Amino acid sequence: MKPHVLAIDQGTSSTKALLLDATGDIVGRAEAPLTQTHPGPGLVEQDATALLDSVYGAVTDCLTGIDPRSVAGVALSTQRESVVLWEAATGEPVAPLVSWQDQRGGERAARLTAAGRADEIRRRTGLPLDPMFSALKMAALLDRYDPTRARSKDGALRLGTVDAYLLYRLTGQPVTEIGNASRTQLLNLATGDWDNELLDLFDIPRAALGRIVPSTGPFGTVRGLRPLPDGTPVLAVMGDSHAALFAHAGWRPGTVKATYGTGSSVMTVTDSPEPAEHVCTTIAWSTGHPVYAHEANIRSTGRTLTWLAELLNTEPAELIRLAAGTDAGDVTLVPAFGGIGAPWWDSRAVPVLAGFELGTGRAQLARAALESVALQVGDVLAALPGPRRVVADGGLSRSDALMQLQADVSDVTVARTRHHERSAAGAAQLAGVGLGLWTTADLERRADRDLQTFTADWNDTRRGTTVARWRHRVAAARDLGTRGQQRTS
Repeated sequence: MKPHVLAIDQGTSSTKALLLDATGDIVGRAEAPLTQTHPGPGLVEQDATALLDSVYGAVTDCLTGIDPRSVAGVALSTQRESVVLWEAATGEPVAPLVSWQDQRGGERAARLTAAGRADEIRRRTGLPLDPMFSALKMAALLDRYDPTRARSKDGALRLGTVDAYLLYRLTGQPVTEIGNASRTQLLNLATGDWDNELLDLFDIPRAALGRIVPSTGPFGTVRGLRPLPDGTPVLAVMGDSHAALFAHAGWRPGTVKATYGTGSSVMTVTDSPEPAEHVCTTIAWSTGHPVYAHEANIRSTGRTLTWLAELLNTEPAELIRLAAGTDAGDVTLVPAFGGIGAPWWDSRAVPVLAGFELGTGRAQLARAALESVALQVGDVLAALPGPRRVVADGGLSRSDALMQLQADVSDVTVARTRHHERSAAGAAQLAGVGLGLWTTADLERRADRDLQTFTADWNDTRRGTTVARWRHRVAAARDLGTRGQQRTS
C-alpha cells in the first residue's frame, strides 16, 4: 500500500484538508467554511469549538472512499497570530478565539511604546510592537479570564496559537511549533525559546504556554480524528505563510512569496536573525536549525473584497469580474481596517475612500478595492532587500487582473502556480521529506512546474502617478487616524 500524507490547512475563512500521494500529487480535498464575529470596534473573534469541528469535518470528507490506514502521517498548516485560551483538564476553550486581525491590544501597545519598550521588543523578537501579534491578545485574554494569573501560573489554563490548540486537542501534547511561536512576540530569535523578560513584560506565565519544538516535531499522534486510526503521527506543523514559502521551494535565494488571502504575507528567506527596518524578521521553519525570513504582513486584502461585496450585496467574484473590465480613475480605497500593516505599521490609520463622485459606480469601487491589494503588496516588495522573483498563491491569485496589476504597479515579473493551496501542500511536503517520499531537489522541480507569468505593461509615468496617488492617500489615512486619536485623548 503506497503511503499518503494528509494535510490540514486551518485558515481564517475555512479549514481545508488535502490528501497527497507518494508522488506529491493531490488525490483528495475537502473544505469546511468558518465565520468571524465582530463584537465591538476593532474586535474580531471566531468560535474555537467550531474551528475544531471544521477540522474533523474536513478530514472526514477528504478521506471518503480512502483506506485511512494508507495515511502515513498528518501535516498541519495554521493561521498564526490568533490566540485560544482553554482548560488544561478538558481542552475546552474558555473564550472565543481572538483573531490575528483583532486590535484589542492597542492600548497596552501604546503604553509600552510610551515607556520606551518598543525597540527592545523588536530587537528580541524581530517584530514591531503591534496588536496583530499574539502577546498583546494573550495579555488581554488573561486580564479578563485570569486577572491574577493564578490558574495560568499553575497550568490549569493553557494559552496558545492555533497550532498549539489543535495539537493539544488532537494529540494531547502541550507543544507549539517554533515558526508559529516566533509570531507571538514572546520568542527570542537568538535563543529560539520563550524570553523570560518578555513574558514578564506582557505578564504571560510560562506555565500556560506549550513547549517549543521544531517544525518536524515531535508532536505526538492523533486520537479521535476519524476515520484515521488512533496513533497516526503528526509529522510536520508550519504557519500557513511559512508553509506556502516552503511549497515554492522558498529556501532558494531571491524568491519572494506573496500570498493573497484574507490578508497577505510577503516573505523571503534571509541568513540572519537581525531585525529589518520596515518588515518583520521571523523563523520560517526549523528541522533542527532555524531558517529565518523577512516578512511583511498586510491586514486586509481579500477581506477588502468580501467587505465591499457585503456592502454592495454581491459576491467577491462579481467584484473581481467588474474590476477586470474598468479603470478606477481617481478613486482610491485605503483599507486600513484596524490600522495598516507593513511597511507603515500604523495601528491608528483609518480607512479612506477618496476620489469618488456622483457618477462613480460599483465597477470603479471594485477596481479601487482590487488595486488596493496590488498597491499594498507593492509597498512591501519595495521594502524587501535583494533580487526578487515573486511567486504568488492564495485564493485571490486566481485573478488574472490582480496578477497583471501586481506586475504593473511593482514593475516585477509575477509567477503564479496552478495549485493555489500552497499552505497545505508545503506542510505536507515537509512531512514527505521526513518520510523519504521526496527530496528538496524534487520539490524545487515541482515548484517550477506549470508556472504562469505576468510581466509589466505600464510605462514609468503611469506607474509613478498611480503609486504617488496611493501613497498620498495612505498618508491621509495615517494623518486622519492620528488627529482622531488626539481629539479623543
